[in-house]
Amino acid sequence: MKKLLKSDKNNFRPSLLIRNPHIQSILASSKIRVLAKQALLHHSEEIIVATSTGSRLIAFLTRADTPKGLIILLHGWEGSSSSAYMVDAAAFYYKLGFSVCRLNLRDHGDSHHLNEGLFHGALLEETFDAVHYLTSLSSGKPAYLIGFSMGGNFALRIAHKYSSLPDIALKCVFAVSPSLDPHKTTLAIDSGYSFYRKYFLKKWKRSLKKKQKLFPHKYDFSKMMKAQTCMELTEAIMPYYPEFTNYLSYFQLYTLKKDFFENFRLPVTIFIADDDPVIPRKDFAQLEDNNYLKIFRLKYGGHCGFINLFPMVCWYNKVIADIISQAD
Repeated sequence: MKKLLKSDKNNFRPSLLIRNPHIQSILASSKIRVLAKQALLHHSEEIIVATSTGSRLIAFLTRADTPKGLIILLHGWEGSSSSAYMVDAAAFYYKLGFSVCRLNLRDHGDSHHLNEGLFHGALLEETFDAVHYLTSLSSGKPAYLIGFSMGGNFALRIAHKYSSLPDIALKCVFAVSPSLDPHKTTLAIDSGYSFYRKYFLKKWKRSLKKKQKLFPHKYDFSKMMKAQTCMELTEAIMPYYPEFTNYLSYFQLYTLKKDFFENFRLPVTIFIADDDPVIPRKDFAQLEDNNYLKIFRLKYGGHCGFINLFPMVCWYNKVIADIISQAD
């Protein structure tokens, strides 16, 4: 397997036309990737998962006739089950014969009405419960989890939590462009190419307005709508999270440090690009491969990109499929 993975890693060379990291990152969420994949959405079954914390999350399951296994997909911050990278991945694995489930984090997609409480990145328990329940829908076949960006951070924490359990429902976990230090990632979004700051601010404010409209007795975000950076908005919203002393204590709850990666008990694979515009490369410098952790450090790929042209294909999907086939 190591020889195969090394070959795949060295073979990823995106076309010069789309090698720029910003183009790669934009293509990751481009609707052009899902133009021919609407059939998958029409054949998806909506599932509302009740968790042990009392919250409810929405997932969309597309069942294969005779599934090889179940692939669970977890989107990034302000993404959803309908994000292009989610639908593209779902269509890819469904075509290979897997059932595929696209899970929405709280307050993502059309799920704001399900929970009065606000989303935040430390909501691990409810996300773990949802993933654990969804693995039971695998018809006795292996289940795999793939997380993107912040969803990659959740996927890594879920893998860590599973490692302490005697009954492992997941066979492998994959994280694409995961944020290891959310504070640094937020600063990178704010200080980098303005497109990212404006993109995330727009989507976050839109989400908060939707939440306020649904629960006007609890939320009034009108003053913080003037925030010009993600960090400014983060600081402004902290009073709605009394369980956290400040935004630094909040970020620390899902910051993943070196010792975190030494305690896995199931295979975990990370894909990260040197040119990722929002995930600092230094966050991965201290990490090393071990018996359960494999890190693909690519020169190109941007943030959740890793896309090539003619035809438009996503490199990590093929590598993940190879890893899964060798793990069976």
